[in-house]
Amino acid sequence: MPPRKPKAESKTTKSNGATLDFEAQLWAAADKLRGHMDASEYKHVVLGLIFLKYISDSFEEVHAQLQKEKDANPEDRDEYLAQNAFWVPKEARWSFLQGKAKQPEIGKFLDDGMVAIERDNPTLKNILPKDFARPTLDKIRLGELIDLVSGIGLGSSENRAKDVLGRVYEYFLSQFASAEGKKGGEFYTPPSVVKLLVAMLAPYKGRVFDPCHGSGGMFVQSEKFVEAHGGKVDDIAVYGQESNPTTWKLSKMNLAIRGITSDLGKENADSFHRDLHPDLKADFILANPPFNMSDWGGDRLREDKRWKYGAPPVNNANYAWIQHFIHHLAPNGSSGFVMANGSMSSNTSGEGEIRKAIIEADLVDCMVALPGQLFFSTQIPVCLWFLARNKNDGKSRNRKGETLFIDARKMGVLIDRVHRDLTDEDIAKIADTYHAWKKSGTMIKDDLLTDYDLTAKNHSPSHNQKNHGADYVDVAGFCKSATLKEIQEQGYVLTPGRYVGAAELEEDDEPFEEKIERLTKVLEIQFSESTKLEKIIRNNLQKLDYGQ
Repeated sequence: MPPRKPKAESKTTKSNGATLDFEAQLWAAADKLRGHMDASEYKHVVLGLIFLKYISDSFEEVHAQLQKEKDANPEDRDEYLAQNAFWVPKEARWSFLQGKAKQPEIGKFLDDGMVAIERDNPTLKNILPKDFARPTLDKIRLGELIDLVSGIGLGSSENRAKDVLGRVYEYFLSQFASAEGKKGGEFYTPPSVVKLLVAMLAPYKGRVFDPCHGSGGMFVQSEKFVEAHGGKVDDIAVYGQESNPTTWKLSKMNLAIRGITSDLGKENADSFHRDLHPDLKADFILANPPFNMSDWGGDRLREDKRWKYGAPPVNNANYAWIQHFIHHLAPNGSSGFVMANGSMSSNTSGEGEIRKAIIEADLVDCMVALPGQLFFSTQIPVCLWFLARNKNDGKSRNRKGETLFIDARKMGVLIDRVHRDLTDEDIAKIADTYHAWKKSGTMIKDDLLTDYDLTAKNHSPSHNQKNHGADYVDVAGFCKSATLKEIQEQGYVLTPGRYVGAAELEEDDEPFEEKIERLTKVLEIQFSESTKLEKIIRNNLQKLDYGQ
C-alpha cells in the first residue's frame, strides 16, 4: 500500500470526482466570461474549444515524433491513421487558431476549422458546432477564452492516459447541469457511479448498449475496462441512443476522438417512441435513464410488446425503462442501471405488480443501495439494479432463485459540503463482493475487478490468472444473499436495508459507571474550553468597538 498522503490531498487522492486541479479555475474564469449568454448556448462554445484543444494536442505530439523520423512525412494523413491518431487539418490546429485569437474574424477561423475537421473525418459530419462567427458572440471574450484553454495540456499522451478530456467534459457538463437545471429526470452520472457499474458488469466482450447514453461516459469507461485487462477495443461493439440532440452530438465527438467505433443511430431519437435498434439483443446494458420521468408519452404505448411484465404507469417511466432494458437483453445478457430508490418499493399505479412479475421471472441478480449526495444536480436518492437474463449461463455458478443485496449507503467521502463520491476502495469492495457471490462463493481476484482503472496503474493480467481470496459470506449491515422466498416474505420489496440487517456492534467491556464518569469529565473540559473561547472572542470584538 502506498504511503498515505497529507490530509489536505486526501480528497483528491481518494475521490473519483473530476478533480484535476485546474478545471474549477477554468470553469470560474470561463463562467465569468460568459456574461449574459445562457449556459445552454454557452456550453457549445466552451466544449467546442475543449474538443479542438484536445485533438490538436494529440495531433501535435504525433507530428513532433514524425518530424524526427527520417522517412516520415508529418503532413501525410495516412501516417496518423497508422498510429490510430486523429488527423487535424492545418486550419483547425490550435497553434493556428491561437495566433488568430485577437483578430475580429476569430469566429470565422473557428468555424472554418470545424468544417475542415468534418471534411476529413466523415463520422463527425454535421456534428461539430459551427456558429462561432455569429454576431451575438463577443469576439473579445471568445479570444480571452481561447487564451485560457491554451494553458491546459489536454491531449498529451500523459493526459490521454489520465482521460483528462473525459474528466473535463464531465466536470463542465455537471456544472452546466447545475446552472441550467435538469428537467425530465435527466441527471449527469458521476464518474464513480459509472466506474462501479462497469466494474460490476465487467463487459469484456460482446455488444454494449445504452439506450439513453448521454455524452457516452458508459462506453468510454467500458472501452477503458477492456483495454486495461489486455483486451482489444474491437472486443466490444457499442450501440446507443439519445433523445437530446445536443448531448447526442457531444457523444459522437467524445467517441470519435478516442477512436471508438459506435452505432448511435443517424440522429437523436426517443427510445420509447422510436427505437433505433429494435432487433438488438445486447450482452451488456449500462444506463442512467431519466428516472421519475412523468411526461414520456406512455398513454400512446399501452399495448407495446416490451411491456411483458405489465404496462407501466403513464406518469412515471421507471418501469418502462426497466422493461425496455429487459427487452433488449440477449439470452445470456445482463444489465446494470441507475434508478430512483422509489423503484425498489413503490406500489403506485401497478408498479408493485410489475416488480413482482420481474422478481418471479428470476431476473433480479443484485441490488445496490447508494449513498446520498452523489449527483451534482439532484438530491433524489438512487440505487443500482443488476438484471441477468440467465442466472445459469455457465460463466458463473447457478444463482437461480437468489438475489444479492448490498447496502452501500454509508460508503463514500464528502468532496465538498453537498457532494459525496465513492472511493476506489468502495468500488472495489462492492464489485469484489458481487463477483465473489457469482463465482461459487470464491472471490476471483486477477486484477480484473479491482485494478481495471481504479488506480493509476495499467494492469493487463491474463483472464486465466486466478488468485483466490476469501469466500463470499453475508456481512450484517452490508450484504446478504436472499432467496426468492425471503423476497416474497418482504412483499417483493427490493430495498437492501430490508435484508442486510444491522451491522454488529463492537463489544464494549467498559463498565457503565466508569464510562459515565469518563464522559462527564470530557464534557466538563469541553465546557471549560468553550467558556475560554467565548471570552477571547468578546475581548476581540470590544477592541473593534463591537459588542458589550
